[in-house]
Amino acid sequence: MSQQDQPDQRGSTTHFGFQTVAEDQKAGLVHGVFTRVASRYDIMNDLMSGGVHRLWKDAMMDWLAPRPGQRLLDVAGGTGDIAFRFLARAGQGASATVLDLTESMLIEGQRRAEAENMGPQLDWVVGDAMALPFEDNSFDVYTISFGIRNVTRIPDALSEAFRTLRPGGRLMVLEFSQIPNDMLQKLYDLYSFNVIPVMGQMVANDRDSYQYLVESIRRFPDQARFAAMIREAGFEQVKYRNLSLGIAALHSGWKL
Repeated sequence: MSQQDQPDQRGSTTHFGFQTVAEDQKAGLVHGVFTRVASRYDIMNDLMSGGVHRLWKDAMMDWLAPRPGQRLLDVAGGTGDIAFRFLARAGQGASATVLDLTESMLIEGQRRAEAENMGPQLDWVVGDAMALPFEDNSFDVYTISFGIRNVTRIPDALSEAFRTLRPGGRLMVLEFSQIPNDMLQKLYDLYSFNVIPVMGQMVANDRDSYQYLVESIRRFPDQARFAAMIREAGFEQVKYRNLSLGIAALHSGWKL
């Protein structure tokens, strides 16, 4: 899913997949990727993962255990998958705000919400993970699913998550990760680099965007390194769980 930020220091560089780019260019590049794929994003998720991404998101909700009255912020929430699941499980009095940099992704999500008769407990906000437009201590839960690897400065996004969570609030991140078995990782890489971009060309008429998505997964920190980044942002009781042998991972932390 899409989420970006804004430049920090003039001349600073970051990565866009395997390319090195100026920080002030990456937001626009990632925005372009998700603008192009928005209308086919959900169907491509099903095709790329064989539908397994739905099981990963259900596992996220199982560990999160939403409760009545909780207020969720789902960053890089795109088409609403996480927010819909959260509201269905949380029950009475719960609310969700879906924030995404790419308006076209949110528009797709709003269409889904209307089709599923979602009520006024769901809000849609165009915004930046690096500079969230919310007051301190505003939310009980912060989630980001397949979006944090697209952020230029991940520590800044985690800092914003910590700021906007209430004391006792919880962070949960679902992201592609690394398989702790070299042979299996090589096999998965063969699939990713040789099949997914071709699939993107056939289904979404956009090979380049899916080439970027595959490359961005390989640039993302492994499970232990990302857990350390969450701790550095101030979160406690940080833990992670591998999904599908480590193809994806869930990270959890608490603002205590």
